Amino acid sequence: MDVYQSLIFVAAILMIITGCYCLIRSHHLLRILIGIEIGMKAVSLLVIFAGYMNGQYALAEAIVVTVIVIEVVMMVTAAGLAINLFRTYGSMDIRNLKKLKG
Repeated sequence: MDVYQSLIFVAAILMIITGCYCLIRSHHLLRILIGIEIGMKAVSLLVIFAGYMNGQYALAEAIVVTVIVIEVVMMVTAAGLAINLFRTYGSMDIRNLKKLKG
């Protein structure tokens, strides 16, 4: 691995750590969703990087496109939940999710 490949790998690992930190340390739903997005983009970067290293770049791109579609559906559902949470309680605190009904 040369310097650029090492740099891409380290950047992806740091993005995963950042996403996990956002998930662990926050009770705000939008911050948690941003953490999930950062982590998923890092995983996509690692899949593309692995495909490049193995010579299976087209397969890696197809997998990443599928992951992006699944990620968008998940984020739209989570955004709907966030809007409902904000309309009901006036805050995005995930501790209020226990109180939601319907």
